[in-house]
Amino acid sequence: MPDWQTELREIVEPAVKQSATIRQLLVERGAIQKTGAMVRSHFDGNQAILFADEAGFSAAGDPAVQSLKAEGFGVTTHIIPAAPLPKASVELAETFRPLLEVPGPVPIALGSGVINDLVKYAAYRESLPYFSIATAASMDGYASAGAPLVREGFKITIPTSAPRAILADLDIIAAAPDAMTSWGYGDLAGKVPAGGDWILADALGVEPLDDLAWPLVQNHLSGWLANPAALARGDFSAIARLFAGLSVVGLAMEFHGSSRPASGADHQIAHLWEMEGLQFDGRHVSHGACVAVGCMTTLAMYDWLIEQDLSTLDPARIISSAPTLGDKYALIDATFDDARIIRRAREETRAKHLAPEALGERLETLVSIWPDLQARLSSHLMRAPDMAKLLRAAGAPVNASDIGVSPGHLRETFFASRFIRSRYTLPDLLEEAGLLNRAVDTVIVPPMFAAE
Repeated sequence: MPDWQTELREIVEPAVKQSATIRQLLVERGAIQKTGAMVRSHFDGNQAILFADEAGFSAAGDPAVQSLKAEGFGVTTHIIPAAPLPKASVELAETFRPLLEVPGPVPIALGSGVINDLVKYAAYRESLPYFSIATAASMDGYASAGAPLVREGFKITIPTSAPRAILADLDIIAAAPDAMTSWGYGDLAGKVPAGGDWILADALGVEPLDDLAWPLVQNHLSGWLANPAALARGDFSAIARLFAGLSVVGLAMEFHGSSRPASGADHQIAHLWEMEGLQFDGRHVSHGACVAVGCMTTLAMYDWLIEQDLSTLDPARIISSAPTLGDKYALIDATFDDARIIRRAREETRAKHLAPEALGERLETLVSIWPDLQARLSSHLMRAPDMAKLLRAAGAPVNASDIGVSPGHLRETFFASRFIRSRYTLPDLLEEAGLLNRAVDTVIVPPMFAAE
C-alpha cells in the first residue's frame, strides 16, 4: 500500500495540475504556518476575511490569523456558532455576502464541509476567488466546483467555482474529532454504489462514463477504503490517505462538471434526511453519517438485484402497469409537505420520466444486456456485508438505527429518493423494471446488517 506522500505525488498533484481553478493544494504537517505566504502567492489585495465556526476557529484560527498578519494582511473574522451544527443553506450563505462587499477582499473558509460550502457559494456570487483551509477529513467537497446547499427546503448542488488554493495541515486534520474522520470515510464509501449507478446509466445509454473522472475515483477507491481500523486508531498516514482520496473525488467532480463521480442513490437518501433536519441524540446527523447508511442501503439493494434474472422481464406487461407521470406527481404530492419541495421534485421527475414507447425500448435493452451488466455490477460492487465490516471498523454508522432512522422511515426515504434528482440511479431502474416494491419489501427488513 503506498504511503500518503506517494499518494499525493502520483495521484493528487497530477490531478490538481488539470484543474481549471485550483492553483495549489498544499497537504503537509505544519502547513497552517504557511497560510499568509500561500494567500499572498495566489491572491491580490491586503484584506482577508476569515469565515469559520467556533470549532474550526478553535482548531486552527489563531495560527492562521497570525500567519496572515505576519504577511501584511488586515484580517476580519466572522465566526458562527458550532452548536447546533450550522445548516448548509443558501439562506445562511447569503448572510456572508455583505461582508465581501468591500474593496479587494480575500475570502477564506476555515473549517470543514458546511463552512467551505457557505463561503464557496458567497464568494462565487460576489465573483471572488476564495481560499480554503481544511480542518478535517470529513467530506469530499473541498476541491469540488459545486456547493451542496439547501435552497427553499430542497438540497441541490449549486454550480460554483472550486477554491483557488487549498491548505491542509495534517496535524490539525489528524487532531479532528474521531467522528469527523468516520464521516469522511462514510462519504468516500458512498462512491462504491455511486459507481454502480453510473454503470447502470452508461449501460442503458443515459449518461456515459467519463474517461477522466471515472478512473480517477474508481481505480483508487478500494485502496483508499482498505484500512479503516487504522483510521479509528488515529493513524496519521491513514488519515492523510483518506484526505487525499476525498480531495481527488472533489477534483473529479470539477473535471466532470457535476457531482455524478461522487453521488448516486446513496447521496439522494442522505440529502432527504438532511432536508428533514434529521437529528439523533439531540444533534443534527452529519452528511457523512447519512451517506454511510445510504451507501449500505443501496449496496443491499444491489446485492438483491444482482441475484435476479432480468433477462426474463416482460416489457409489455411492465409497461401496461407502469406509473404515468401523473401517478408520480400524485406520489410526490403525498410524500412531501412543502410546496417548494413538491414543485422541484416534479421538475426533477419530469426530466427523466419515459413515455411508454421509450420505456419499452429501455426495457428491451435491459433484457438484452442483463447478463453482461449483471457481471459488470458484480465485479465492480462491494457486497453490503463486506462494506458493513469496513464502516464499523472506521467507526461509521451502518444501520439506519445507528442514526435514529426506523425501518419504516428508511423505506419511505428510499421510495422518495428517486424523486429528488433527475440523475438516473438504482431506484429508477427498479421502478422501470417493475421491481421497486418487491426489492424494498425484501431488503428493508430489520435487522438489515446484523453485526457478526
